[in-house]
Amino acid sequence: MTATVSGNPEPGFTPDELMTVNAARALAGATTCFVGIGLPSTAANLARRTHNTDLILIYESGTIGSKPTRLPLSIGDGELADTADAVVSVPEIFNYWLQAGRIDVGFLGAAQVDAHGNINTTLVDRGPGRPSGRLPGAGGAPEIAANCGRVLMVLRHTTRNFVPRLDFVTTVGHGSGPGDRARLGLRGAGPTAVITDLGILTPDPATAELTLTHLHPGVTVERVRAATGWDLEVARTLTTTEPPTTAELDALRALRAAGKDDQR
Repeated sequence: MTATVSGNPEPGFTPDELMTVNAARALAGATTCFVGIGLPSTAANLARRTHNTDLILIYESGTIGSKPTRLPLSIGDGELADTADAVVSVPEIFNYWLQAGRIDVGFLGAAQVDAHGNINTTLVDRGPGRPSGRLPGAGGAPEIAANCGRVLMVLRHTTRNFVPRLDFVTTVGHGSGPGDRARLGLRGAGPTAVITDLGILTPDPATAELTLTHLHPGVTVERVRAATGWDLEVARTLTTTEPPTTAELDALRALRAAGKDDQR
């Protein structure tokens, strides 16, 4: 399904493509990026092909400067090691690089996120009488969110993902509000943007609560609020994101096609 811009059908891109392109744009100017698998990896690899060709991609398996020719299937994908500038042990990547504050940006996904950018990737409550649903787990996300200079998140915008209360706190974003990160001894700035298929949310400087600051073309405030599980604040001045360029779409589609070709 393609997106609709100002009521005009067939603009030539999907909501997921619009989200991924905007996530890639958010990495312009970054030097190093600790990358999560899935949507964050797609956006980071697109950024290296478009807005930031010198971006150094780091994966928690210990690969530094990976330049995959296709989207990696996991952090253990051999493509990451084969194309890396260096491969170090997992303890070294965490102790020397991440926890020492040497990485600019952490890029994460989430199953659930709350109003202060805290993340759940561990389990979800499936209702009375039913066992909790198990998710992939924390991986390196708690350390990434704690120690990178700043954190970006990318995920689809639904009330299932944007919840008033997490079923489990896997990763601390801004805790319960301003001052919590400092109290917990977390060195980084925490989440600075959440990029979705509807728009972009950034934390309010005074409350640290995620606030709608950017709308994607054709999306309304009412639609975003309806897809959010809490009473979403909206910036006084909203910016509309630019549609993907032909070059961005070509690069993204080539990246995805490369992975499909390798699996045949």
